[in-house]
Amino acid sequence: MYSETLPWQANYDESKMPAFELPDLLTCGDGMAAANKDQWINKRKPELLGMFRNIMYGEIPPAPDRVAYTVLTEKKEARNGLALRREIRMDFIMNNGMRRMAVMLLYIPRKAKGKVPVAVSLTFGGNESVTTEEDITMTGQMGKRDSHFLLPGSKAERWPIDYIMERGYALAICSYHDFFADTYDDRWQTSIYELFRSKEELNGRPRNASAVSAWAWGYSRMLDCLQTFPEIDAEKALCIGHSRLGKTALWAGVNDERFKVVCVNDSGCGGAALSRRLYGETLFAMFHYSKVATYWFNDEMDQYCRHPEKLPFDQHCLLALVAPRCLCVHSATEDLWADPKGEYLSLYHAGKAFELFGREPLASAVPPPPDVPVGKDVCYLLRTGKHNILLDDWRTYLDAADGVFKLD
Repeated sequence: MYSETLPWQANYDESKMPAFELPDLLTCGDGMAAANKDQWINKRKPELLGMFRNIMYGEIPPAPDRVAYTVLTEKKEARNGLALRREIRMDFIMNNGMRRMAVMLLYIPRKAKGKVPVAVSLTFGGNESVTTEEDITMTGQMGKRDSHFLLPGSKAERWPIDYIMERGYALAICSYHDFFADTYDDRWQTSIYELFRSKEELNGRPRNASAVSAWAWGYSRMLDCLQTFPEIDAEKALCIGHSRLGKTALWAGVNDERFKVVCVNDSGCGGAALSRRLYGETLFAMFHYSKVATYWFNDEMDQYCRHPEKLPFDQHCLLALVAPRCLCVHSATEDLWADPKGEYLSLYHAGKAFELFGREPLASAVPPPPDVPVGKDVCYLLRTGKHNILLDDWRTYLDAADGVFKLD
């Protein structure tokens, strides 16, 4: 399917799109189709989940043997009185003495009465990158890929904290570097995998493992911690991620059904976009040009890079694994690298699984115009602009969550 001269070169011409056929979402390995939700849950879903684990993402490690949570700081009137702000150290401890830690930044709306729903997310830099507040502890490991994100407030535009507080949601954030440093040096040895794998294995390329699974592990550990706070209604949790953390939020939401709303922003290839479309970002480009996928994904994926049509699944199958919970996918008009059309079509073709549960799929195979959100249970927005996550994205995600949680 690829040119032998420049197989990594991005295609942005629909007329050059190779013909492809998607794997049938409902057809099980024995050739029988899942005709109802019980057959999906008991047969087809485990098949698909196993394939994604074995080929694309590897296994998400289990919870640690023990945890310890310590509130490092608390500010009762942060954000001009809108929020109660805490910084919480989470220690993950194994019986063999190995341990890792991460620091979670938590904002809780002060005007709320009773427990509040919570948005859980990871950030590319340290926690200090999400806000211009000057008294935030610097977190995350300095990595070559994203050291510029560690500047305080450098990505505050992505985190409309005041708006989220006004909507009545808590916001929990961690640096993804705390779980797996997105760097080219010593990444496996300094990740959460050191809790579960031997030093000898981590000195090489461990099997059935990936950065995406390590980051997804972080989402679940954050929710574990949030369950201990009386102000938080952890049964009303949504996971949100952007770009490669959009890929991560999707994988976390598939594996941890405590997340009732899964929000996938500009996730591209290896996230929401169809791998077979060969538009913008491709598996080959990630594995052999930028080389990030050599650790973002399981090493078994490499064998499919030149021939994604040989994969036994495509990403519509992954999106379908969120059913019957609410799934939101966002794209951006100028983010052609992430293939907005491929993201939309993937979501559209995932709809058959949601229908088995009586949920509404997307009504049309034709993407909507920019800035017009569509869908109720399966939601899509093509935002005008570049590769980013902004207020308009958060507004639509929280609107969807309001519907799920029956909030006024």
